[in-house]
Amino acid sequence: MTVESTSDLSDFFVTGDFGVAASYTPDGGSASTINVLFDNPFNSVPLDTGERDVESNTPTALAMSSDVASVAHGDVIVISGITYAIVGVQKDSGSGYQGTTLLVLEKQ
Repeated sequence: MTVESTSDLSDFFVTGDFGVAASYTPDGGSASTINVLFDNPFNSVPLDTGERDVESNTPTALAMSSDVASVAHGDVIVISGITYAIVGVQKDSGSGYQGTTLLVLEKQ
């Protein structure tokens, strides 16, 4: 699917539909409220030792790139009252939507 404009893309981030409000704070900067698409999928990695798999969740937030233009590792985002450090940044996230950035998060 091709997104025609920033306005079309922003429709996906509307709170109450898919989006959630988040407080984004760049390191050394001021907080701002942005809308993101939050996901916290379960991951399981099998070990070759015959032992149990390594299991965890990998929280991510998909944001409009214009909202996080200078995002960097160590910036902070608060979603639903939970504080996360940004530990990964994937510009033009591979989501099929140019103009988005996938933030890989670590719960603090």
